[in-house]
Amino acid sequence: MRRQRERGLRALAAVALAGAATAHAEPSPRWELGLGIGTFIFNDYRGADTTHAYPIPVPYFIYRGPFLKSDQEGVRGDFVAQPRFAVTLSVNGTTPVRNDSARAGMPDLRSTLEVGASLNVHLWRSDTQRFKLDLRLPVRAAFTIEVSPRYVGVFGAPQLNLDVAQPRGARGWKLGVLAGPLFADQRYHEYFYGVDPQYATPQRPAYDAKGGYSGTQVLVSLTRRYPRYWIGAYLRHDFLQGAAFADSPVVRSESYWAGGFGIAWLIGQSATMVEANE
Repeated sequence: MRRQRERGLRALAAVALAGAATAHAEPSPRWELGLGIGTFIFNDYRGADTTHAYPIPVPYFIYRGPFLKSDQEGVRGDFVAQPRFAVTLSVNGTTPVRNDSARAGMPDLRSTLEVGASLNVHLWRSDTQRFKLDLRLPVRAAFTIEVSPRYVGVFGAPQLNLDVAQPRGARGWKLGVLAGPLFADQRYHEYFYGVDPQYATPQRPAYDAKGGYSGTQVLVSLTRRYPRYWIGAYLRHDFLQGAAFADSPVVRSESYWAGGFGIAWLIGQSATMVEANE
């Protein structure tokens, strides 16, 4: 398995400096659109010992609608929004995996799309709203992206998420720290880590993956929005020790880093302004 190659940059933002300014909702465009370029370095899949760096276009799209939103927290729909919790749309995916040395002779893995819902519990907010701590409980079903999509399995990722913003609001640095265990069912793990008998070799025995614990991820992100452009970077560490699939013959590394950097220039924005507390 090789989860979420952060295809756009997930909110990364600088260690916020102390300040006493009060955060408040500010008029912001309903939508903003930009385009840029980035570089991403990651293992071919979670557990691979092969690493590649890829240049990639970085789309920048912010939409502040009453239900659907797209911002530094990703694309989401607010099904239920209360002071202490929210139920939102949760979407993610993986990129294709072409065979490295561990998977030589096995079929390539298709890109996947994960769609589900997340219960987000607001654990703590500072008086200025500069510091926010949430518990996120997303559960998603995964499907391959191809002419005839195939159901891959179910994935869950309970996470603690801390957001820190400079007192300058949306124009300042923003730091995001996210950490938590990953879980998936047997079918999901089998898609990424199973080895069918016809692909077994003396060095790669047949293997049936089990469902359960999928390791742990820690991600730190840093972003800043300037009047005409946006910059962001992230660093992620994966721990696979103790994962249900750790003994798979295609797992070659149980601890590794991934990261990326991007810049996007603002192309346009709406004339309609809405209240946004970011």
